[in-house]
Amino acid sequence: MAGPLLRSLCSAAKKSISSSPRVSPFFCPRAAPFSRAFSTAAAAASAAAASSGPSVDPGRLRNVAVIAHVDHGKTTLMDRLLRQCGAEIPHERAMDSNSLERERGITIASKVTSIIWKDNELNMVDTPGHADFGGEVERVVGMVEGTVLLVDAGEGPLAQTKFVLAKALKYGLRPILLLNKVDRPAVSEERCNEVESLVFDLFASLGATEEQLDFPVLYASAKEGWASATFTKDPPAGARDMSRLLDTIVGHVPPPNASLDAPFQMMVSMMERDFYLGRILTGRVTSGVVRAGDKVHGIRSTESGVQKIEEGKVLKLMKKKGTSMALIDTAGAGDIISMAGLASPSIGHTVANMEVMTPLPTVELDPPTISMTFGVNDSPLAGRDGTHLTGGKIGDRLMAEAETNLAINVLPGLSESFEVQGRGELQLGILIENMRREGFELSVSPPKVMYKTENGQKLEPIEEVTIEVNEEHVGLVMEALSHRRAEIVDMGPVAGDTGRTRLSLTCPSRGLVGYRSVFSSDTRGTGFMHRAFLTYAKHRGLLGNVRKGVLVSMGYGTITAHALMSLEARGTLFVSPGMEAYDGMIIGEHSRDSDLDVNPVRTKELSNMRSACKDENVKLSPPRLMTLEEAIGYVASDELIEVTPKVIRLRKKYLDVNKRKSMSKRPKE
Repeated sequence: MAGPLLRSLCSAAKKSISSSPRVSPFFCPRAAPFSRAFSTAAAAASAAAASSGPSVDPGRLRNVAVIAHVDHGKTTLMDRLLRQCGAEIPHERAMDSNSLERERGITIASKVTSIIWKDNELNMVDTPGHADFGGEVERVVGMVEGTVLLVDAGEGPLAQTKFVLAKALKYGLRPILLLNKVDRPAVSEERCNEVESLVFDLFASLGATEEQLDFPVLYASAKEGWASATFTKDPPAGARDMSRLLDTIVGHVPPPNASLDAPFQMMVSMMERDFYLGRILTGRVTSGVVRAGDKVHGIRSTESGVQKIEEGKVLKLMKKKGTSMALIDTAGAGDIISMAGLASPSIGHTVANMEVMTPLPTVELDPPTISMTFGVNDSPLAGRDGTHLTGGKIGDRLMAEAETNLAINVLPGLSESFEVQGRGELQLGILIENMRREGFELSVSPPKVMYKTENGQKLEPIEEVTIEVNEEHVGLVMEALSHRRAEIVDMGPVAGDTGRTRLSLTCPSRGLVGYRSVFSSDTRGTGFMHRAFLTYAKHRGLLGNVRKGVLVSMGYGTITAHALMSLEARGTLFVSPGMEAYDGMIIGEHSRDSDLDVNPVRTKELSNMRSACKDENVKLSPPRLMTLEEAIGYVASDELIEVTPKVIRLRKKYLDVNKRKSMSKRPKE
């Protein structure tokens, strides 16, 4: 009796599953856990799709990365493309989801989304333009077949345009040149032709193939939301949209060459953590088909062979559609998806079917060029602002960062300190800023350049620098850079902008540390400076005099206006009355090249005798308050930055004055 009854129950269950509607609910990382009813419906939809093929045919997929120099309009372009394809944009620069990205107006991390255009699904990847975040570009260019190279028609290709383009050409991507901001008054058709020639020369110098050199050229205004195949400043009303660019992407970029019949394999290119789902792995499906509920494992290559990291089940399959995450039932080769269910694999690892034991080749990253030491804050004012104070907490946070950001290396150091290696002070400054916002207190050493030794010769990283300044500031800039061991490669007027001069230089990375704030002051904020790593070359010798001495506190307590009034003549102050000071804290810059010990907490002696100057008003100039980036570039080798959630202080490495004097007699690096 049990047999027929069981069979009838199974038959009824199958009918109910097959008749249930398919759902595609949206996923929100901070939403409450999925309800039991929703989970049942999603499971039913997944089971119904299990027998069908993949949801997207590889022939209808196009994987494209948008690459450009900083501020040439990548994220604005992505907004217009999303809006063109029907996505709801909650705010401008919708792809910049990080609070730091919105504050600073730069893209820090690569993002991926998908849009539908004429029955084709376009997976679009927005990448950073700053060379410090080059690791974000390197790890995602392997996911795409084509790229949109965005170039400002007024500025032309700059140092970081060359940097990101070299990465794209290395992977054989087919580029589309989009000249942006053609609606500006200074941009003419002749200027666009000149920029197109410069870009072609850049392609040729980077070793582009014949196929890559045959690139289409489009003209656009991302701000106004249109693209055109011919030069125009005011297209007709029916053509004021991005359809021309989307059609060019579909026609010029090849679909992914992927096999649906092979076993499932995916290279993890991005990773994030979710409070409810755990680790979410994002990457491109290299081959095969994956469904929610499939058994998979994570593998990687090691020196001793292939290592299995973890076995598990795909709990959720997700795909970014527009600005929101949607659950999907199945995904095929060539698509870019996210999955939850595995807790151990990270970026660079392979997720595959259980029978696959050959990991995919990993991405080669450029080596780091700068290192900083992160340690416990041991100043007399430690522990007042932050909640994460110990070396163990700092180490765990840095290791978690190294797991999600391949361009950062973390090495344990002495006495609860960690050496953090990265591409530049901006990248490490963003990491420090994120940590202080999370409640960390730490002390940070000044950046050190990472040298190489080949054939007994010391090599250092050299950067390519492009500078655009007014003619009256050229002398100041050249004098400052000569102290920093820069060498001029080219110099000439800026096309279409009278009174402006463009300089191309090569300069050691150590010479450029901290120069950006000096450059802004020298040019009164009117200059532009762009830099990108060029090569390792012979060490250029000691730098000239790039900074004066400092005023060092030799008192502990609250800083008084009476003390600062007499110290103003000694130099530029970094503090104001009411702030706390301690022995060894830096309170200002000395007007001379030597350090000076001063007492900023001295109070006025009180007596019962009347004085003519008793009630004099204390008038102080506003102090120079350091930002984190300025502090990183300012501190010398014997100094540290004290970082807390509320305050950034500069201090000497050795707080005791006698210890400082004995250490100063040692030979410097």
